[in-house]
Amino acid sequence: MAHLPASIEISPKQAVESTDLDGLFPAGTRVYITDVGTDSAETITAGAKRVKDFGYAAVPHFASRRLTTRGALETRISMLANEAGVNDVLIIGGGLEQQAGEFGSTMEVLETQFFDKYGINQMGVAGHPEGSPDFDLATAEDALRLKQAFANRTNADMRVVTQFGFDSEGFISWANSLSAAGVDMPVHLGVAGPAKLTTLVKFAAMCGVGNSIQFLKKRASAITTLVTGFNPDEIVNPIEASALSNPEGPIKQIHVFPFGGMKKSAEWLV
Repeated sequence: MAHLPASIEISPKQAVESTDLDGLFPAGTRVYITDVGTDSAETITAGAKRVKDFGYAAVPHFASRRLTTRGALETRISMLANEAGVNDVLIIGGGLEQQAGEFGSTMEVLETQFFDKYGINQMGVAGHPEGSPDFDLATAEDALRLKQAFANRTNADMRVVTQFGFDSEGFISWANSLSAAGVDMPVHLGVAGPAKLTTLVKFAAMCGVGNSIQFLKKRASAITTLVTGFNPDEIVNPIEASALSNPEGPIKQIHVFPFGGMKKSAEWLV
């Protein structure tokens, strides 16, 4: 079977310090750089520049509720664009109950128009096929419609990058239902890379992906799974089959969460 393109995410520390990055992924791979609110603009910029120097597309995260001030946001965007040549970003809510600064949502960050000011017009926004601990599916759908409207009235080339999960049929159905909700952005479905089952259960619980937790609990009863760990093929193969059978559909790519390590995920992707 032909494979869908894949992106992957790493931490700013990995982007700056890892000795494994050179040649680890195919040239041009989108490498997302996470934002947990503790790394400086300088660190994130240095990581993005290093990722680009290895021939990948650096895609820094902007976690809206973890951002502080408009000035700090503009400074980070300016540095990434001017010093690291970044033209692609992912803007997400950030998951905090109490926002850290001036921004409470992705839309508030988009509406600053700072990305456009600095020539960044490729943007990913979050998708939640299973909902979130912070909001239900209807709220998530409304949020995507707002982002679709933003894309329609600007020159932003926007896509939906989803939370990871293990319910491939549910993810495919969700992606295919978006057009009826007025959302026609391309979809990159999140999947977990190879990892221990216990690791995946922990992250699934943290992210509130309910259907996926049930899937993992069922799989935990299989001795072979406990011994060998999780093989993403059983999730990815149906997604790829669906996308390749419907090339005009929304599913264009997978996005890998390398919970078992980026080298292990890279080896699986080959």
